[in-house]
Amino acid sequence: MINNKKVLAIVPARSGSKGLKNKNILQMEGKPLLGWPISAALKSKYVDEVVLSTDSEEYKKIGVEQGANVPFIRPSDLAGDKVASIDVILHCIEWFETQSEFFDILVLLEATSPMTEALDIDNALETLVYSSENTSIVGVSKAECNHPIFAYKKDESSLLMPFVNQSGQAIRRQKLEDAFYLDGSLYISNIDALKKKKTFYTESTMGFEFPKWKAFEIDDEIDFEVVELLMKKYSNDRL
Repeated sequence: MINNKKVLAIVPARSGSKGLKNKNILQMEGKPLLGWPISAALKSKYVDEVVLSTDSEEYKKIGVEQGANVPFIRPSDLAGDKVASIDVILHCIEWFETQSEFFDILVLLEATSPMTEALDIDNALETLVYSSENTSIVGVSKAECNHPIFAYKKDESSLLMPFVNQSGQAIRRQKLEDAFYLDGSLYISNIDALKKKKTFYTESTMGFEFPKWKAFEIDDEIDFEVVELLMKKYSNDRL
């Protein structure tokens, strides 16, 4: 709880990943991937409940072993790869409300972003709760070599054209305005606003900046190998 507000953390982890088979339960530095966000949420000084939302009995067993509450298995209509995250989140919130348990703030942590730590969660919660007007905060990372000003597109003949910088003139990186992208590391929202807007990103969403080494999101085997190397390098600070 923070400032008398109850906090629910959800870790969604469906089975049947196509890009990297069973990625949510692959072992990384002694834990299944879904175990890292569960651990971070459990170590938070503000999170009141840590829930794994899954469609798999196997994943449920693993989630319980990692310390999460797994009070339900997702219904079949929320089990496919085309299901929107917001539907999974609202299902979980509504399940607790049917049990007469109500929360004020929702923290979404994904197994594919295992570098997020308890301190990140707590700092982001403090930033949001003690801001007077904002309703959500999301993890972002600075776009450097992939700044949109350096992007190109191809025409039908594969000729390159600037995507943004139509002048084609060289621009020094030091003179560019900072650009950020949503890195998947964490998503936090007031639950009332989330129910109304059905998104974490609104006109009152803050950005919580993560360093580059924490901002990698695992979609494929290469991502997994990169994050595993980073985890090894920084494991003394995390464990």
